[in-house]
Amino acid sequence: MTEPPASAPPRRAALMFILITVALDVLALGMIIPVLPKLVMGFTGGDTAGAARVYGVFGTVWALMQFLCSPVLGMLSDRWGRRPVVLLSNFGLGLDYILMAMAPTLGWLFIGRVISGITAASIPTAMAYIADVTVPEKRSSAFGMIGAAFGLGFLLGPAVGGILGDVNPHLPFWVAAGLSLANALYGLLVLPESLPPNQRTKFSWSKANPVGSLKLLRSHTELLGLAVVNFIAGLAHEVFPSVFVLYASQRYGWDAKSVGLTLAGAGVCGAAVQMGLVPSAVRWLGERRMLLVGLAFGVAGAAIYGLAPTGWTFLCAIPVMSLWGMSGPATHGLMTRRVMASEQGQLQGANSSLRGIAGMLGPLIFTLTYAAFIDDKRGWFLPGAPFLLAALLLLLSLVMAWRVTRAELSAQAKRADDA
Repeated sequence: MTEPPASAPPRRAALMFILITVALDVLALGMIIPVLPKLVMGFTGGDTAGAARVYGVFGTVWALMQFLCSPVLGMLSDRWGRRPVVLLSNFGLGLDYILMAMAPTLGWLFIGRVISGITAASIPTAMAYIADVTVPEKRSSAFGMIGAAFGLGFLLGPAVGGILGDVNPHLPFWVAAGLSLANALYGLLVLPESLPPNQRTKFSWSKANPVGSLKLLRSHTELLGLAVVNFIAGLAHEVFPSVFVLYASQRYGWDAKSVGLTLAGAGVCGAAVQMGLVPSAVRWLGERRMLLVGLAFGVAGAAIYGLAPTGWTFLCAIPVMSLWGMSGPATHGLMTRRVMASEQGQLQGANSSLRGIAGMLGPLIFTLTYAAFIDDKRGWFLPGAPFLLAALLLLLSLVMAWRVTRAELSAQAKRADDA
């Protein structure tokens, strides 16, 4: 069902640009993670519970913009190509970080998050770019490289953001803006188009709206099942941007620098898994078993995070949690096999919409859970409750992944017997 990739693959500099784009986007995002909650807290008068609620609203609105706009951008990339969407996104993010750096009030910071949600489409489009130029058998490994770029971004971003945030809480936004704009200018020079004109499709509002884009996921039984697995896992992942900074600050007494260095350590482990383990795991385990093993480690890691009584215990769980990273490339690799080349942008737009839904629900679910379980008025104190909830979600995702891929194996065995 999948069409072959373009016959003339983009030059190596273009592929490196795609990986650098993802790394710099995550680097910029990681740089503001240690300081954004504290900026919100400053605008709310230092009230931790109040800041958690406001920060949850920020995350929800950001995800809402992703939900509404990602399908449009995915269809635009299927119609006009990946290059203009990636470059415009980078320029938009750079200008948005400038706005947030200059925000004098909570309202202006809120507007910045809205714009960021609209323009943050370079990563899904980058994944469509990789699918354009990679044969199906190697896509899981290629998506592992995207995951490694994520890891490298989180390796440097939080550490740099924590250090810069100690100087001035607005400084990480200025540096993030500079990186995004510089990357966009570099892309103008080295990035060719990956989607040939003969593989493009007409733009359709019926497919570009969020509901319409999700219809693609219903075109194949296994595709829909994998999309649900991906959605639940994405919902569980929202626990980290939603409550980690507040959780670590309150439970372990970590400052911005400690939070940044911890996230950097997680980035090292994540990059090691994506770059060093995923290509081998695809060969040793296959995509199905790699997906299941990765989710199992995610369950264990999230549970340890939620129960860790000390900061050192939390740190020891980072390598366990990092192995969760095997599941993402396997899921995306399996999904891209089930759509045509002209639908890869629509697929990534639909996936991004699902992530947007998870992003709308996750911040509210996890911040409200966190606020409820640290509220003295309720008579209990369990700050790790959001991570325990994430562990339960990942367990549900694991069970569903086992069922979906088991059904696929049965269908393959039946076809083999019939042959």
